[in-house]
Amino acid sequence: MQAILASPSLLRNALLLDAVATAATAFLAVAAAPLLEPLLGLPADLLFYAGLPLLPFAGFVYLTSRGEPISRKAATAVVIINALWVIDSIALLFTGWVAPTALGYTFVIGQALVVALFAELQFTGLRRSI
Repeated sequence: MQAILASPSLLRNALLLDAVATAATAFLAVAAAPLLEPLLGLPADLLFYAGLPLLPFAGFVYLTSRGEPISRKAATAVVIINALWVIDSIALLFTGWVAPTALGYTFVIGQALVVALFAELQFTGLRRSI
């Protein structure tokens, strides 16, 4: 882990991995929302419409990762959007708008933790590229 954090390509790798994970999550949410609803206890419409904007976001993150050099503004936007996603994901569990199953809670918290990790790695990569 230390070698990854010390790598000069930390920001690029964190952005690239984020793009891949975001695209996978988006395709899963959009394509399988009706199948996921009973398993997660999250409405299919919520899954579908939460996944839909992730598709262009994954493209934006991927293009940001390919920049030479990486745009600081674009990378900062990714960090901020990721942080907002984490906040919104956790807040969703306290709104009473949804009644997730145990697997649903695990899914929402788990994906929020992964996104928080991406945001932290990207933020660290940004700081080291100053």
